[in-house]
Amino acid sequence: MDRCALILHSLGDIAAIFLGLWILLYLLDANQANVFVDVVHGVADWLAGWSQDIFTMDTEGLRVFFNYALPAVVYLGIGHGAAAWLRRL
Repeated sequence: MDRCALILHSLGDIAAIFLGLWILLYLLDANQANVFVDVVHGVADWLAGWSQDIFTMDTEGLRVFFNYALPAVVYLGIGHGAAAWLRRL
């Protein structure tokens, strides 16, 4: 059970890292033609597909921040919560 808990915990962390990294790259105006930036953006878009355009602000930076930060928090909560539940079993 501890191994499963560690896997869930790690998956939630990895998802949140990709989403946070995309927010950071976007806000720092990273080169969109770069392969690394493109991969991070693709993964972040896939992870945040269910939450796209929940927030529609006029400021593009705020819109990207909130639309990608929400799923990051959700993935962290689910991953850590499920891991804690499994460890209690």
